[in-house]
Amino acid sequence: MKKLLIGLAAAAVVGLVVAWAAAPVLAAQGLIRAAKAGDERRIAALVDFPALRQSLKEELNAELVARMRRDPEVADSALGGLGLMLAPMLLSGAVDTLVTPEMVAEMVVTAEAPDPTDPPEREPGDARDGDDIHQSWGYRDLNHFAVTLTDRDRPDQQLALILERRGLFKWQLAAVDIESGGT
Repeated sequence: MKKLLIGLAAAAVVGLVVAWAAAPVLAAQGLIRAAKAGDERRIAALVDFPALRQSLKEELNAELVARMRRDPEVADSALGGLGLMLAPMLLSGAVDTLVTPEMVAEMVVTAEAPDPTDPPEREPGDARDGDDIHQSWGYRDLNHFAVTLTDRDRPDQQLALILERRGLFKWQLAAVDIESGGT
């Protein structure tokens, strides 16, 4: 009887560890399926929008500043300096407006971060299957799990979707990492 109880307790612990380790994979798969299906309600449940907006602001600001500094015409002009000062404010408002469940679905399906200066224009019948998107999965630490998306046509550009633990088994998309070969 004692061996049975020890066996059941060990099985319960193993089951909890497996469920704990598999929870972010299931959440990420759910997000990807919801994005491909265009299920905005499911996406909204799987995304921490305030945290995602903040992350996108930081990533896009860094990318914008890097681009402006690489452009000699902008870097050497007085207006370029003014642009560097004003860009974060303008970008902040655009990100707050553009980060919606629909935009998250677009990011997941296309492996591209949104460009606040160029909102997506979709044509009817656009293919949204994401078959040419490579996905790699992995823990960054115990509370952060990344799904890195790479479009096979642009292998030097990657978009990492960062899911954060929210409780024991719940995970939400809370950040992105934009990795570009030109940075």
